[in-house]
Amino acid sequence: MSLAGVHKSEAGDDKSDARGGVFSAYKKLSLGVKILLWLVVGIIVGMVMRERAAIFEPLGDLFIRFLLMASIPLVFFNLIAGITSLTDVSVLGRLGARTLLYYIVTTAAALGLGLAIASLIKPGHGMSLEGAVPKDFGKVPAVSELLTGLVPSNVFEAMATGNVSQIVVFALMLGIATLMLPKQQKDSLQESFSLAAALLRQLVALVLAFAPVGVAALAAVTVGEHGPSVLGPLAKFIATVWSAQAIMVLFYMLMLMLVSRRNPFTWLRATAPLYATTAATCSSLASLVVSIDVADRILKIPQSIYSFTLPLGAQLNKDGTSIMLASVLLFTAQAAGVEFSLSSMVSILFVGLVLSEGSGGIPGGGLVIATIFVKAFNLPLEIAGIVAGIYRLIDMGSTTVNCMGDLVWTTMLADMEERRLNPIEAAQK
Repeated sequence: MSLAGVHKSEAGDDKSDARGGVFSAYKKLSLGVKILLWLVVGIIVGMVMRERAAIFEPLGDLFIRFLLMASIPLVFFNLIAGITSLTDVSVLGRLGARTLLYYIVTTAAALGLGLAIASLIKPGHGMSLEGAVPKDFGKVPAVSELLTGLVPSNVFEAMATGNVSQIVVFALMLGIATLMLPKQQKDSLQESFSLAAALLRQLVALVLAFAPVGVAALAAVTVGEHGPSVLGPLAKFIATVWSAQAIMVLFYMLMLMLVSRRNPFTWLRATAPLYATTAATCSSLASLVVSIDVADRILKIPQSIYSFTLPLGAQLNKDGTSIMLASVLLFTAQAAGVEFSLSSMVSILFVGLVLSEGSGGIPGGGLVIATIFVKAFNLPLEIAGIVAGIYRLIDMGSTTVNCMGDLVWTTMLADMEERRLNPIEAAQK
């Protein structure tokens, strides 16, 4: 072989080694780092390709479908496995009462925060109402309708349609019934439910292997479609919602410090994989799969707690969505020149608290609820058509705050239970 050939061969080997080294280093990265890297790639692709980035939409949709495929059975079996692992029904009652109280209080606080920030920034001033939306979104449901809607008349229909609230209620009742069985029968069922939950968590691991590519595709499509739309009053509206949601995150971190005595920065780093997924999918239900994985594998929270709090929170605890609802309402009112009295603000809080349960945890679900919210106060519906154009940018923050709130409470509840059961060890930590 000639000297030139030797040098050429060595150069080729060097390039091959470099490629192999980069690939090997990439394989060693954690899933969270991989997702964040691909998220950046997706943003860059979206900025460069703009509208042409829509060609990646099928990949993003496929990722969401994979997550939704795993989420319903995972919620069902994880919740039953968690409930049946409890010692008795009284433990479930204590956890459930505290969880529901937390979710109600934080949702009301989020609505109030959204109203306060929107009143301060006034994003609707200078906005002209243009466009239209269909006016058949429905009426404001009565509290009785919401309560009866929690109980499925057909369990299989609830699972087929992905009605998480009904699935949670059925799993909860089935779990309670299991706890009331004789010990031998209860133990056999509990083992079966735990095996099914473990199988579905393994399925989730397979789905998450596709997460970096799916997140990149969704990011590219979103940036490519909405990049130039963030102008004028819409930019002020986005700033209003994001500012309120940022304050809500600070509130969560303060609670973590005071109640759980945890370092917020350490906790945020540990839970980072969840937020890339929430921002990309804009679905509390799809992100629930990752929330459960983070709680189980990273935070080491007992299954008996996270399998109850996270599915319930995915349906009932919508702090980010509540901020968006309040902001959309005041945005519309300001654009239409309407001023709300203090008594009206109280009505807004109550109606928003009831409606936030109905957004369904799916992409765009909050927009439908926002339209119903606006209609409930006899304001022009045209604003929903305007907000719809940039809704995904809003929904990224809403879903992230929704899921973060669930995980914060799950962490706090686990730490409180740990201190209750092992007060001496907890005091030494």
